[in-house]
Formats: sequence, structure tokens, C-alpha cells
Amino acid sequence: MGQAIHMFIGNLMRGVIMSTLLAFSVSAHEVQPAVGDVTVNAQEARVELRLALEGIVAGVDLNGLEDTNDSPLSGFYDRLRAQEPAEFRAAFDRAWPRIASDIRIEVEGTRITPELVDLRIPEVGDVQLPRESVLILRAALPEGTAPVSIGWNPGYGALVLRQQGAGDDLYTGYLSAGTMSDPLPREGIAQKSALREFGEFIVIGFEHILPKGLDHILFVLGIFFFSAKLGPLLWQVTAFTLAHTVTLALATLKIVTVSPEIVEPLIAASIVFIAFENLRGGQIGPLRLGLVFGFGLLHGLGFASVLGDVGLNPSRFVADLIGFNIGVEIGQLTVIAIAYIAVASWARHKPWYRPVVAMPISVAIGLVGAWWVVERTLL
Repeated sequence: MGQAIHMFIGNLMRGVIMSTLLAFSVSAHEVQPAVGDVTVNAQEARVELRLALEGIVAGVDLNGLEDTNDSPLSGFYDRLRAQEPAEFRAAFDRAWPRIASDIRIEVEGTRITPELVDLRIPEVGDVQLPRESVLILRAALPEGTAPVSIGWNPGYGALVLRQQGAGDDLYTGYLSAGTMSDPLPREGIAQKSALREFGEFIVIGFEHILPKGLDHILFVLGIFFFSAKLGPLLWQVTAFTLAHTVTLALATLKIVTVSPEIVEPLIAASIVFIAFENLRGGQIGPLRLGLVFGFGLLHGLGFASVLGDVGLNPSRFVADLIGFNIGVEIGQLTVIAIAYIAVASWARHKPWYRPVVAMPISVAIGLVGAWWVVERTLL
């Protein structure tokens, strides 16, 4: 039994080390959803897409992919990222017939091939970071009043589709795995049931933690490994939840606005602080809870950037915000449940739990956070 325990701990530590090494590169090639703004009138549908277009041009399968380095076409993708706008435009033009056929604009089941209106490609900057191009498409609609549905090839990854126009019930959808949007009427505003929209925001919130929110995952694990007792964990999670709920609401309402260039390095610093403070141990107290609450305020600002991309329905603002927050909490509790089942459920009362498990993992978490501080401020 003792040998089995030592083998398990050894495998666990190797896993932590590998995760640490992976985390040093994940943000540079992390796959983000495309954001599309769509306007529909009686004659046409116009879509403005903001996305890292190189992955689609390279033919990378982005469906479920978290990091382009994991694709066999990553080398081609990186070369496209380093091309000047004119050179990349030529590569895009060669791929356009394929791309056009993969963008689905449908009226009563009939597909309409989009027309390329404009493509804006930024100059080459930091090639370690995605380059966001703007692709503008137009589709001439057949006569009649039948609504329009929009989607694309599942290999192009997730698409946040936002309807533009007047009114309070504008459509917003998070389309993954090739799903189509709700029918968008040519006149008037697309209606979506409140319950369905509420459920979609729960999913968006959950996915922002698992699998996309590695920085939030590490912070929650830092909270988890402070103490093996349930009481300290509950107090910290409660403080963190209250704090990020407050700033999430304030930032979404634009009462508080802080640049991501400030928020993201501070979130990384919070991971470092909370992880290395774990090495001190001790009892839960006002100082620790104050720190967790303060850092929760920062993480709430980070969550708000996601809602800024997706967009909230003004007429259902409170419900959508609650749904997103529920999804975030389910994601955080899932992280804690996995950590508890994997380690704490059987090892938390062992004399070697803290020096062999909690402290080394906290150090690994802190090192990842430290790297992100450097990456987000100096690189």
C-alpha cells in the first residue's frame, strides 16, 4: 500500500510539472472564438467577423482545439501569422472558395454563398500572439420575408454571433460544433425564449472556467490547497464568489471600467500571491479572507471581458448575468470536486499530505502565475 501511495504521488507530481511547462506556452497559441456582428434587412444579410483568420486559411481543425500547437498544421499556421498583410491576403484569396462554401447562410433550407465585401488584415506585430483580422461578408437574400440562419463549418471553432440593430431583444448566440443561429427575421427582432437564453449563459460561464479559464482554475486550486479542512475552503470560496459577482455586475454595466492590460497581469499576480501564501499555512483569518475577496474583485473584471465579447440582452440583463455567474460557479465547484476526489478525499489526513502534496503543487501554481506576470507585462 505504501509503495502504491508513493507511485501515485510521483505520478501526480510529474503531472503537475508537465502542466506547469504546458502553461508557459498555452496563452501564446490559445484558440479564441470568433466574434461576428450580423445585420439583416429585407434585401441582404451582412456579417462582420473579427477572428484570427490564419487558422482557417491553414485548414486547422479548431473544433474543440484549445491550442494551435496541438495541431499537425501548427507550423503552417505560424508561418501565416508572420506574413505581411499583402502576402497573407494572397494566401486567403487562394483559400476563399473553400471558406465561402463553409460559411452557412440559409433561408428556408436554401444555402446562399456569401460575397466578400472587405478584408482588413493588421500589420505583423508580436508573432507569438494571434492577429485579429476583420472579414466583412454580404449575402443577397431571395424575395420574401423568410428569416435567415447563420453558422459555419465546425472545424472553424466557436462563433459568437451578435445581431445588430434597434430594439431590446437582439439575438446573441454562442455557436459551437457547427450549430446554426436561431432564425433572424428580416423585419423586426429575433426572439429567443428567456429559459433557453438563460441556459446558454450558464454554458458560456462554465466553459469560461472549464476548459478555457486556466488562470481561474489555478487560483481556485490555490484556494483549495490552503487547508485540507472544509471550513477554510468554504469561507474562501464564499469570499471569492461574492467579490467576483460584484465586479462582474459593475463592469458589465460599465460602472467600473479597467483595461485588460491592467487586469490580466494583476490576475496572474493574484495566483502567485495566493499560491505562495499557502506555504505559510495557518488558520483562516480576516487577512486571508480579505486577500481572497480582493483578488476575487480582479477576477470578476476578467469574467466581464467575456460578457463584453458575447453581449448581454438588455431586456434580460439580470437573468443572463445570473446564468453566466451560475455557470462560473459550477465550473469552479467542478475544479474543487476533481481535486478533492483525486487527492484530498483519501490523503488529506495523512501526515505527509501538506509537505508532499499541498506545498509542491502550490509552488508549481505560483511559478506558472509568475511566468504569466512576466509574459503579460514584459513580453
